[in-house]
Amino acid sequence: MADEVILLDFWLSPFGSRIRIALAEKGIKYEYIEEDLRKNKSSLLLQMNPVHKKIPVLIHNGKPIAESLIAVQYIDEVWNDKSPLLPSDPYERSHARFWADYVDKKIYEVGRKLYTKKGEEQEAGKKELIEVFKLLEQELGDKTYFGGDKLGFVDIAFIPFYTWFKTYETFGNINIEKECPKILSWAKRCIKIESVSKSLPDQDKVYDFIVEIRKKLGIE
Repeated sequence: MADEVILLDFWLSPFGSRIRIALAEKGIKYEYIEEDLRKNKSSLLLQMNPVHKKIPVLIHNGKPIAESLIAVQYIDEVWNDKSPLLPSDPYERSHARFWADYVDKKIYEVGRKLYTKKGEEQEAGKKELIEVFKLLEQELGDKTYFGGDKLGFVDIAFIPFYTWFKTYETFGNINIEKECPKILSWAKRCIKIESVSKSLPDQDKVYDFIVEIRKKLGIE
């Protein structure tokens, strides 16, 4: 019996992009269901994620796996015959989980300040985002990817935010290439990988969406 794999997602979501990349790396075919988060969440989403009622949700043979990093780890464990995403060494695996968790807790919330806040709050967000990126540059070091020679768990956690760089730079008035050149070079290496490039939305499309959100919030 073939596996039934469904992904409940929203095109803009960097968290959903993580799961899309992981599934592509493993060569797993799946049904993609786009959710209308603003007007009408589906009954399937509410049934499969009754606690948070959020995307993304991976559904494997009728069983839901919520939270993107948990879903990526699940994918790596279930389809373990190809393209390992986490190291086999327990220490290296825990190290990767630490940095993926750091990315998870920092970038989205800090980055939001650049396009939803003004004045001192925006400036604080701008400063913090650069600090986060610089710390990640230190962790990357001279490696090709955070995972070493191949795309790994931390790369998959972080690279979806590349599509938000134009938004961060425009509204935060920052130059990521100037401030954090290693991060931009790393990102450009990642998007040359087909599983990544096919799983991420266009930067301009993300930017245009945020412009509309800002108008609705009255931030201009």
